Amino acid sequence: MLVFPALEQTGLVRHGFTTRLGGVSRDHLASLNLSFSRGDREEYVRENFRRVAEYLKTEESRFVFTDQTHTSAIRVVTEQDAGKGLTRPRDYSDVDGLVTNVPGLVLSVFTADCVPVFLLDPKNRAIGLVHSGWRGTAEKIARKAVERMGREYGTMPEDLICAVGPSICRDCYEVSSDVAEVFQKAFPGKEEKILIEKKNGKFQLDLWSCNRLVLEEAGVPTENISITDICTCCNPDLLFSHRASHGRRGNLGAFLTLI
Repeated sequence: MLVFPALEQTGLVRHGFTTRLGGVSRDHLASLNLSFSRGDREEYVRENFRRVAEYLKTEESRFVFTDQTHTSAIRVVTEQDAGKGLTRPRDYSDVDGLVTNVPGLVLSVFTADCVPVFLLDPKNRAIGLVHSGWRGTAEKIARKAVERMGREYGTMPEDLICAVGPSICRDCYEVSSDVAEVFQKAFPGKEEKILIEKKNGKFQLDLWSCNRLVLEEAGVPTENISITDICTCCNPDLLFSHRASHGRRGNLGAFLTLI
């Protein structure tokens, strides 16, 4: 499990980002696959989650899953949501971000190149976790999580400790001109920081810088934002990557829980 020192040293949360190592899944899903929908055996995936729960010093019944469809929707999670997605069905859909102030609930996001963004408000003891793919990043889902935490818990952006987790890097992430245009409109005046135009008419897109900008725009101090240096696509032996594997892959998990 990969962790961010800035979050860990607060002593307020347990968190982590899984690798593909340490599980029981086989073949192209080897070995810590956390997806029930990519052809794996259910008992393998459940054993993998049992191992994640053990690492986080919790029970499977405390996990709460997103329902990721590349939206920018945020759900406020309460005790009534415990287990949804893992030990009992979800009664919500189209949710790519979760926030809570309930200790022990494990916010859970799943990726294989997209960006997980962790948020901790140490003053009000509240947390958020979002799945920020290119659509979610363009719609600034991380900012929406900051704003929702403000409304629900009184979170002030300047108090937040945030982390942009392992995901695809700029050098690996080639996008079409249509996608680049979406980002040029979403980040006016910042194009040089997030896009590199290529001779073939395509662009290299920097989702890490985009999400840093989103958090800064939301009022989070730059020094409170940790940015990964680990690319999913560059490290196929350690991490699942949709792009590197041409879609033959499992899911990684990002997890965050208040102690």
